[in-house]
Amino acid sequence: QVQLVESGGGLVQAGGSLRISCAASRSILSIYAMGWYRQTPGKQRELVARVTTGGSTTYADSVKGRFTISRDNAKNTVYLQMNSLKPEDTAVYYCNAVPEWGSSWGQGTQVTVSS
Repeated sequence: QVQLVESGGGLVQAGGSLRISCAASRSILSIYAMGWYRQTPGKQRELVARVTTGGSTTYADSVKGRFTISRDNAKNTVYLQMNSLKPEDTAVYYCNAVPEWGSSWGQGTQVTVSS
């Protein structure tokens, strides 16, 4: 397992950009796929972006073309660059392995997009 700490969230206007980070407590080199998830009140957590050790990425349709996930294995960090943000992107964002490890969920970072 690994402990994950998300940071970089905040309040941004619609159309703006934000980059959030996820720092791992140990090397993530052995974790084939890392992902960013998001959750809003009353809804299930959803996977929005995934990146493999080889750099292959996949995205949910709702964020495709606007979000970019990346990982720096040397720094044990995963990033999510979010551009052209929309109010519906407002959520708590979490990172985790894909498939997720139940004991690795962190506190998340709140992203709020105002209209």
